[in-house]
Amino acid sequence: MIRNEKEYKDSLRRLDQDREVIKKQRGALDKSGLAQDESDRAMEPLLSFHQQLVEEVEWYERVKRQEFEPIMSITQIGRLLIALRIASNLSQRELARCLGVSEAQVSRDERNEYHGISIERATKILNVFGAHLPSQVKLDRPLDRRSILAGAMR
Repeated sequence: MIRNEKEYKDSLRRLDQDREVIKKQRGALDKSGLAQDESDRAMEPLLSFHQQLVEEVEWYERVKRQEFEPIMSITQIGRLLIALRIASNLSQRELARCLGVSEAQVSRDERNEYHGISIERATKILNVFGAHLPSQVKLDRPLDRRSILAGAMR
């Protein structure tokens, strides 16, 4: 995940380098006499890593424009908290100061995408940005006491 402008610029440079590598690799495979499907299969890992970086760059650019994707699960809140910091142009150090914690704590939390933080801490971070999360519960299946209890006993 890209967390700051330096990482963003580094990622853009890596994308340019990747494009060159992909072009050269494709040319070498074409010259090797491999069938097209074999050549495509050989390119898959390189193209997959490249696409992942493209998606990270696109995510960072959307966040900088303050375009946030809805979160569909509470487990996605960490990525949103990082996005809010990026969109506000706040450094990890500045966020730490607002929260009354160390910069190392914010860095650790972001590296782990805030996995395992308390609701209280998530709320405190949201409050720093003046953000709130509207929520709605959608059930995968109707609530049924017997099936819930049976599932809990497995």
